[in-house]
Amino acid sequence: MENREMQNNAGHLVIGGCDVVELAMQWGTPLSVFDEELAANNARMYREALSSLPEYEIIFAGKALLTVGIARFMTNLGLSLDVVSGGELYIALTAGVPAQRIFFHGNNKTAADLGTALDLGVGRIVVDNLYELELLSDLAQKKKRTADILLRIMPGVEAHTHSYIQTGQLDSKFGISVAHNQAIDAVKLACSLPGLRLRGVHCHIGSQIFELASYAKTIDVMMSLIAEAEALGIELTELNLGGGLGIKYIDGDQPASIRDFGAYLTGALKSAAAKYNLRLPKIMVEPGRSLVGAAGTTVYRIGSIKENKGSRTYAAVNGGMADNPRVALYQAKYRAVVANKMDQAPEHTYTIVGQFCESSDVLINSIELPQLEPGDLLAVFCTGAYNYAMASNFNAVPRMPIVTVYRGQSDLVVERETYQDLIRLHRIPDRWLKDGVEGG
Repeated sequence: MENREMQNNAGHLVIGGCDVVELAMQWGTPLSVFDEELAANNARMYREALSSLPEYEIIFAGKALLTVGIARFMTNLGLSLDVVSGGELYIALTAGVPAQRIFFHGNNKTAADLGTALDLGVGRIVVDNLYELELLSDLAQKKKRTADILLRIMPGVEAHTHSYIQTGQLDSKFGISVAHNQAIDAVKLACSLPGLRLRGVHCHIGSQIFELASYAKTIDVMMSLIAEAEALGIELTELNLGGGLGIKYIDGDQPASIRDFGAYLTGALKSAAAKYNLRLPKIMVEPGRSLVGAAGTTVYRIGSIKENKGSRTYAAVNGGMADNPRVALYQAKYRAVVANKMDQAPEHTYTIVGQFCESSDVLINSIELPQLEPGDLLAVFCTGAYNYAMASNFNAVPRMPIVTVYRGQSDLVVERETYQDLIRLHRIPDRWLKDGVEGG
C-alpha cells in the first residue's frame, strides 16, 4: 500500500514511470499525481485477501476521492461504488457506473435524493435512521417500487483512531445503536414497512485504523444481531463491514497489510458464524483510503523561505490547507521529499507552510530536507484520500488538477481551475450597480 519511491539518473523523483520534474513542467504546480497501477494493485490485493469467503463484494468508498474518471477507473477494476450524496450519485452516473453497483449512504438523505435512487434502482440504499426508514417506505409506495436496503448499525466499538474519524461508538451521528434493543427493533420495523426489502446490515467503525482487534469485536456484535434476527424468522443475507483500514503516512506508522486485514476478517467471520450457528452471509467491505491514499502525491513549488533567528525556518509552498485540510482537522502527519533533489542528503530542518491567510496553515511541522531554494519541488506523499475530496477555494485560490500516471504516460483526470471558474456562479444584483446605493 506504500508509494514506491524511485528516482532516475537526474536525481528526480519518479512516479508511475514519470519524472515528477517533467510533470511539473507539463502540468504546472500545485499538482496532484495519481499512481493508477498502485491503486489497481491495492484493489487486486483486496480481491485476493477475501477470496476464501463464499461470497463477497468490494465497494470503493467514493468520499475518499471521486471524480468522473476515478469512478470509471474503479468500475473497470470490478469494484462497486459507495456514494454519500446526490452529487456523488450524479458523478457515478455520469461515469457510467451501473446503478446496481451503487450503494447510497448518508445520515440525512433528502427526499429528492432518495427518490432519484429509487427511480434509478441503485443496488442498495443504506438506511441510517428510523426517520429515513419511514420516509423511504412512503416514497417507495408512491413510486410503486421496492427498495433494497441495508440498515446502518452503530455497534458500540471504539476504534483506536482520531476521535473525529471514529464512527462506531454508541455516541455517533451515524447509524442505529445496538443498545437498548434499538437495532433489532429497527430490523423488525424495516421488515414490516411496505416498499422495503431488508437485505442485511451495515456498520463502519472509523477511519485510519491500525488495530485489527476492533474488527473482531465489530463482527461479533453484528453476527450476534444477525442471529437475533434469525431467531425471529428474519433472514439477513448481507453483512457490510465498511472500511477504515489505515495506511502508512510517516515512518512510525505500522498499519496492517491488506492481506493481513483479509485473513483476520475471514478468521473472525468464520469463528463468529460457528459461535452463533450461522451460515456466512455475503460479506461487503468499503475501502477508500487504503485503495487510493498512497496512490496520490501532491507536488508543490517552494516559494518564500524565512528563518526566524532562534526559532524555526519556514518554507512556503503554493498550496496548503485549502487543498489539504487534514492537518488542521486531524493533526495529520505527512512525509515529503524534494522531487528535484532526490540525490541530495537532508541537511536542514524546515516547517512547511502554505500560502493561505490562516495561522493553522501548516502542512508539516518539522522535516529534514536538503537545502531548499525557491523553485524547488516538494512532493508530499499519501495525499490521494480526502485531499482533493475536501479541497476548497479558500482565499479564492483555484483547485489543482489531478494527473494520472501509468508506465511513463500521464493523462489529465481533473483540469486546473481558473479564476473564471471561481466566479462563474457569482452575480451582482441590478440595484447594486446603481451609484449612491447604501446598505443597512
